[in-house]
Amino acid sequence: MQTSSRLLLATLALLGTSAAFAQSSVTIYGRVNTSIEHQKAGDDTATVMQNNASRIGFRGVEDLGGGLKAGFVLESGFNSDTGTTDGRGFFARQSEVNLSGGFGEVRLGRWTAPSYFATADYISMHNHDTGTSADAFYAYVMNDVATNSNGISYKTPTFGGFNVELGTGLYEKNPKYGTKNVYDVAANYEAGPLALGAGYSKFDNADQYAIRGLYKIGSQFLVGAYVQRSKNWGFDQVTALNGAGSRTAYRLSGAYLLGASEFHLNVGRAGKMKHIDDSSAMQYTLGYNYNMSKRTKVYAFYTKVNNKDGASYMTGVSGADFSSIAVGVRHNF
Repeated sequence: MQTSSRLLLATLALLGTSAAFAQSSVTIYGRVNTSIEHQKAGDDTATVMQNNASRIGFRGVEDLGGGLKAGFVLESGFNSDTGTTDGRGFFARQSEVNLSGGFGEVRLGRWTAPSYFATADYISMHNHDTGTSADAFYAYVMNDVATNSNGISYKTPTFGGFNVELGTGLYEKNPKYGTKNVYDVAANYEAGPLALGAGYSKFDNADQYAIRGLYKIGSQFLVGAYVQRSKNWGFDQVTALNGAGSRTAYRLSGAYLLGASEFHLNVGRAGKMKHIDDSSAMQYTLGYNYNMSKRTKVYAFYTKVNNKDGASYMTGVSGADFSSIAVGVRHNF
């Protein structure tokens, strides 16, 4: 009798576990993106193997019933050329728990600013705005090494193709996170071939606002652009420059899709910072992707950043230009 009771209890426990698994799921995902490049920064040249924002993540969701769902995302960056971590902490790319339903979605944790995804990232089609061909001019007005920590956000449901996400990052009176909370707003709209976006961020005495548009012409052409106005932000996307003043940046991007081939062209310009002489710059990128499958592509690109005497985008040295010729492989899983 005692043995039978134990078997019954074990069976019930197993059935209960199976029911829980049926209502929840966990997905392992990621990307390995590596290129070989010949780079030139100022007068220095080097042939290198370049990691392009490789990452691995875990995403889970549980159906709580009545349209309510709980979820999480844990994402870690790593260097695909060396196998080491990216040095920012194990789940520094993203670490969040969320609740979603008919009311929208609430998120708690750490993530990349939605205003960035709504604008610059959305039109960066050739290599997902990663590596040396990434947008050199977008002012990422966030703290803690360009990622929004201690974040709280609310995203509305999508009505007629339109949604908004509002968020803040708490500094917790901790010098590591600055001296004031971060604020971020993102808006997205899609209707047929047209997709529009806008974003705003504020951190202490620095801020940025940007608008974006992408238009599909048939099934083969895509044309995108964004314009950003920022204040007191630096040349490396993550460092504030107090007193630098305001600056306008823009980027134009185009793609031609032909079977498995993609042809990409990007042109960007960073205007002069108000209080820094000769601080404007230009960036040109020409790229080609070949999709070997839905998850794997090979690619090649050439990118060039031309800095005026007072600008140091991509190099950290005023007046020094940057360029790279690259071939690479990207695999999603």
